[in-house]
Amino acid sequence: MLAEALVGEVLGRARSGGADFAELYVERWRRRGMRVLNGEVKEATSGLEYGAGLRLFYGSEVVYAYTNDLTPQSLLELTETLVRLKGMAGQVEASGTGGLDFRKQIPRGLHTPLIPLGAKDKRYRLERLLEAESGARIAPQIKQVQSSLTEWEQEVLVANSTGAWVEDRRIRSRVNVLAIAQDDFGTQTGTSGPGLSVGLEIFDLYPPASVGRKAAQQALTNLRAKPAPAGTMPVVIGNAFGGVIFHEALGHLLETTSVAKKASVLSDKLGEKVASECVTYIDDGTTPHGWGSSEFDDEGLPTERTVLIENGVLKSYMVDRWGAERTGLRPTGSGRRQDYTFAPTSRMRNTFIAPGDTPLDKLFEGIEYGLYAKDMGGGQVKPGSGEYNFGVKEAYIIRHGRIEEPVRGAMLVGKGPQSIQKIVAVSSDLETAPGMCGSLSGSLPVEVGQPHLLISEIVVGGQA
Repeated sequence: MLAEALVGEVLGRARSGGADFAELYVERWRRRGMRVLNGEVKEATSGLEYGAGLRLFYGSEVVYAYTNDLTPQSLLELTETLVRLKGMAGQVEASGTGGLDFRKQIPRGLHTPLIPLGAKDKRYRLERLLEAESGARIAPQIKQVQSSLTEWEQEVLVANSTGAWVEDRRIRSRVNVLAIAQDDFGTQTGTSGPGLSVGLEIFDLYPPASVGRKAAQQALTNLRAKPAPAGTMPVVIGNAFGGVIFHEALGHLLETTSVAKKASVLSDKLGEKVASECVTYIDDGTTPHGWGSSEFDDEGLPTERTVLIENGVLKSYMVDRWGAERTGLRPTGSGRRQDYTFAPTSRMRNTFIAPGDTPLDKLFEGIEYGLYAKDMGGGQVKPGSGEYNFGVKEAYIIRHGRIEEPVRGAMLVGKGPQSIQKIVAVSSDLETAPGMCGSLSGSLPVEVGQPHLLISEIVVGGQA
């Protein structure tokens, strides 16, 4: 995307101006989207972003700037502006690469799509979205269906003053269906939204009609559900998107973004028991075609499988370059950013609780009265402590070890580091689900996941 000589000159000038480390991030990003509402196309968009960000380290202090003008003059002016912020104006060499000899790493194509995004036209996409709507029309109570397709094609170059040169290509596709059910007593919604680092084979992996049907079934279930109860009780949390609680209320506490600042209750806890012994918690950037996967992170380091908690013991944090400078820990390929307008920070990729050995039906045995939170929704988390409250999109009462009537409006309230200690059983049916995670370096694609698991007690908020 940029000539090697220009990249070398930018980094060389930054180093000669006093920076201990310099990094140039360049990206070209094409996004497409289509949205269909009740059989009519409401939106069909395509956009291209192109820009670069320059980051300079002075010890553990960092300065960052970005531009969408990638001419040599603009990039060199950007470099001199950043150096000037550190009071080194006039010391920048007029030319020279600082003796850089780039070591180029080429991606292996681990997440290469089977059907490239350019292989099909808009009509093909529209037909698939109409299939999703047709699949959702399973009852007269389904009054409205919205289906959409999101596609990303991102090319990235990361080069730094140590001589690293990394190029990566990331392609992602996601289908979303929102179904609205209505009767004489009210209105309820249901959603389904699979996504992976794949091309248009997303429609083969997740047939559109089945995606629509899943959303509609959830809406109809909630339409006949009664208000959820309130109180402290055992809760079985469903697999796949059930992992969002521990992503938000635990995962962020394990990023050096907070750990290095001592802003996490899990800072300085390596080697200590922080969770139930049946819990192993993993963040994996190498999952084949995972929604949050890439071959390299946004600092140019290979992604990896990082075991954060093993059998209840804290083994690692998610570490970016800045976090490594502050803590002395090894980087884990966790430096991520939304786009070139953000500096990278340590972020989750595909984070999940590993499978256990408890048969699924055994999780419910012995529960006289509790809640089955089959599908989780969004919520709020207090940074630093992990205190959370999350809505449940689909829930059922557990009575005498059996799944009984559906309930709606349930909230789970707790504290991540405490809740993970109260997990008493984990099943083997691991599934993951895509989502978008917002933090200091913007909004990023991540996967959350877990098998079904049993928490001995948790506060349930409800209206009954």
